[in-house]
Amino acid sequence: MKEIAVYCVNTGETVRIPAGSTLQEAARLIKPQGLGLITSAKVNNVLEGLEYELYSNKDVEFLGISSVVGLYTYVRSLLFVMSKAIKDVYPGTAIFIEAPISNGLYCEVRRLDRPVDDEVAQAVKRRMKEIIDADLPFIKVHTHTQDAIDLFRQRDLTSKARLLESIGTLYTTYYTLEGEPDYYYGALMPSTGSLEIFDVMAMADGLLLRIPDPRNPEALLPFVKQEKMLDVIKEHKRWHRILGVKNVGELNVVSGQKTLTNSVINVAEALQEKKIANIAEDIEARGGVKLVLIAGPSSSGKTTFSKRLSVQLMAAGIKPVAIAMDDYFVDRDKTPRDESGDYDFESLYALDIARLQSDLNALMNGEEVELPKYDFTTGKSVSSHNRLKIDEHTVIVMEGIHGLNPELTAAIPDEKKYKVFVSALTTIQLDSHNFIPTSDNRLLRRIVRDFKYRNYTAEDTISRWPKVLAGERKWIVPYQEEADVMFNSALLFELAGLRTQALPLLERVPECAPEYSEAYRLRKFLNYIQPIRTEGLPPTSLLREFLGGSTFHY
Repeated sequence: MKEIAVYCVNTGETVRIPAGSTLQEAARLIKPQGLGLITSAKVNNVLEGLEYELYSNKDVEFLGISSVVGLYTYVRSLLFVMSKAIKDVYPGTAIFIEAPISNGLYCEVRRLDRPVDDEVAQAVKRRMKEIIDADLPFIKVHTHTQDAIDLFRQRDLTSKARLLESIGTLYTTYYTLEGEPDYYYGALMPSTGSLEIFDVMAMADGLLLRIPDPRNPEALLPFVKQEKMLDVIKEHKRWHRILGVKNVGELNVVSGQKTLTNSVINVAEALQEKKIANIAEDIEARGGVKLVLIAGPSSSGKTTFSKRLSVQLMAAGIKPVAIAMDDYFVDRDKTPRDESGDYDFESLYALDIARLQSDLNALMNGEEVELPKYDFTTGKSVSSHNRLKIDEHTVIVMEGIHGLNPELTAAIPDEKKYKVFVSALTTIQLDSHNFIPTSDNRLLRRIVRDFKYRNYTAEDTISRWPKVLAGERKWIVPYQEEADVMFNSALLFELAGLRTQALPLLERVPECAPEYSEAYRLRKFLNYIQPIRTEGLPPTSLLREFLGGSTFHY
């Protein structure tokens, strides 16, 4: 029997195994440790399902549920089981993924002739458990795309059929579970038997699929109440209906028609501007607000939002003055360090909190203050020679990642503060069962911006991204529901706008780089989306912060 050499990245060893072995069989032979449940693997830095067969020498890195990529394989498989279960229990119904929220996936249930309550959730959960206990295989089917389109239309899976029609591929791969077909843009588990960690609960008017905690795979991620975020998501779903674009397949149709593209861009921008104007009016109506705090994760567009909000505040008769939170950094030698011993600039304690609170209180009391200036070259606070005094018509606008952390402005009375959380919540989905992680939108924004303005390659940006996300989970996410209002900076059409600039940058990441796997995944994802021309994008658009051409100064 012919053997091949497999270099296992996890163990650092080369192992000879029979040619034609699946990744699942290879994992049993190699026995990589410390991964927990193995869900998929990278083969020469490209993600593959465990049914993938090895016929020549390869590098293989096995992925467990404790990794983000490995967890997504598990979650996609769970979604398929959930979709089938609800059809089994309530024939004629279907689930539509709305958004990742509350540490799970929120799904709308359609065509159910009763309220979605705990009884429905438990019935779906019981059927899922039966499917999992039966250890049924996910069967991969490779066929002509037109045959898959016809099948999905027969099964009333219209969004999947429309997506496949819009991308123009000759062949398509989909999966079946007990004869039920579904399409996923990523690997699934070989069978249902290992999908034991999950829960289903009623939430709002839908169901929340709860998923494992990658840091503790035997337990579920803790449920987090996110009512404000859910309201924002539902608001944007209404906007989708106004625009007549609810998924990528429908967006691709629009992208091919210039008149429709311009209409979608103009209406989407107008809806976003109206939201910003409403926030400014709310600040004015409250009276007594002296400090507007704007927080959000990396590449959420909070800088452009703060500038556009300032314009709307002026239109409401309020004089905004911006103070840069970054100018309150402590001297570099006093900056906290992270677990690796590196400076932790994302830490709240990298800021001189005492001076910030003292200056804000003095300004609100009518005193004149000399604002600090941080010299990023020397790592020291220096004199700015910029003295500021505000009057009763002035509001301070300050944006930064810690804006919602109560400790930052603990000395400022709550009635004088107005807090805004800005994020790019991707509410458009590929189709009814394939969600787009919100972090993907922000990562693509950052890749384009880092190359354009900071001379970083896509490889550089991708390599830094896990650390960025870790900092956000620690310093931003816990406080997002502290906001008075949430603002979604994602534009319905923006992935189609980012595609043209992002794809060439991703294609430059070499196959031998550790970041290639993520670059390949993003390329594959972007190829589902048809590009649109962005010449007609307003110069004040949030997307201009990343694509260029903004009339705002950054």
